[in-house]
Amino acid sequence: MSKTVPFTLLLLLFSIIKFHLIKCGTIINKSSDIFSAPAINDEPIIGVLSQEMTSYLRSKYADQYHSYIAASYVKFIEGGGARVVPVWIGKDRKYYEDIMSKLNGILFPGGAVSFTNRNGYAQAGNHIYKIATKMNNNGDYFPLWGTCLGFELITYLSANRTEIRTDCSSHSQALPLEFKSSFKKSRMFKDAPDRVIKVLKDEAVTSNFHTFCLTEKNMTDYHLDSIWRVLSVNNDWNGLTFVSTIEHRQYPFYAVQFHPEKNIYEWVRNKNISHTSNAIIASQYFAEFFVNEARKSHHHFIDSKDEDQYMIYNYQAEFSGAKGAGFEQTYLFPEEVNYMIRRKNFKGQTKKVDNIVVF
Repeated sequence: MSKTVPFTLLLLLFSIIKFHLIKCGTIINKSSDIFSAPAINDEPIIGVLSQEMTSYLRSKYADQYHSYIAASYVKFIEGGGARVVPVWIGKDRKYYEDIMSKLNGILFPGGAVSFTNRNGYAQAGNHIYKIATKMNNNGDYFPLWGTCLGFELITYLSANRTEIRTDCSSHSQALPLEFKSSFKKSRMFKDAPDRVIKVLKDEAVTSNFHTFCLTEKNMTDYHLDSIWRVLSVNNDWNGLTFVSTIEHRQYPFYAVQFHPEKNIYEWVRNKNISHTSNAIIASQYFAEFFVNEARKSHHHFIDSKDEDQYMIYNYQAEFSGAKGAGFEQTYLFPEEVNYMIRRKNFKGQTKKVDNIVVF
C-alpha cells in the first residue's frame, strides 16, 4: 500500500529547500531581497563604459579615434580587486544584454558629453540602466556605479531621460563630505571604518570637477527622493548646495558627484586633487565597496580564454597627460573597435558575427 505525504510536510520541505537556496545565493525571491545576496564571487569582472572623444583629445590625436576611457577608472576598479572589460558606445540593446550577462557590474565614468548625442554615452547608458533594472527585478544581482557625469547620467535615466540638472561651479574644488543624518544606515557607509568616515567628514579629500549638479530640490521636484537616498551634500564655489553621494533605495545602484579615482591615479598639476595618505585611504574605500557589490553577481564568461579576449589588457593606454590632457593615461578606440575574439568554426574559416570577426 502506498503512503501519501501530507501536504503540510511537503510545504515545509519546500520552504526549507527554498531558504537554503536563497542563503546560498542561488535564488533571490524579489528585488526587495536582493541585498541579502552573499558575496561569493572572488573573481569579479566589471565593465567601464566608453564615451565620445572630447574636443581636446580629438585635436591632439588628429581625429583618428571615436571613443575613450580614462585609464584612472580602469585602475580604480583594478585597485579594488576586480578586472575590467571596456563597454562600447554605439551598439544595439542585444550587445549590452550579451556583455552584461558576462559582467558583474558596470561603471559610468565622468566626462563632458551631451546626453542628447545619438548612439553615444547616454544612449548606451540608457540600455544598461534598463537591463540592469530588469536583472535586479528578476533577482539577478547587478550593481551600477556612476562618477560625476556618471552620477548625472544615472539620475537622468532614473528620471526617464528628463534633464534635471542645475548649473554648478565646482571645478578643481576639494571638499569634505557633509553627511546627512541617516548616512550610517546606508549600504554604502554602514560598514565603513571609522577612520574612513572621519577623513571624508573632516578633510577636503573629494575631488570635484563639474559644471552641472543636482540639488535636493531637483530630487524632490522630479520625485527622485523616493527612488534615491541622499547620503551627503556639498557647497560649490558660489555656495550652492548640491547632492554629492546617493544610493538607490531598491537596487544596488550608487553614484558620487566627486572623483575618487583622481586622488589615487591622476597627477595633472594645479587641479586641487588631494594625494595625502588619508585621501588615498578614503578613495580606496569606494573602489573596494563597489567591487564587493560586484562579488554578489554570479555572471561569468565561458572560461578563462573567453575572458581574456574581452579584457582591457588587449588595448594600449596612451600617455595623454604628456599632451596636456586632463587624464594621465587614456584608452583610445577607433569607431569599429571590437573584442579580440578568435575561434575556428568547424571548417576552420573566418566568420563574422555582429561585427566581430571570429577565426
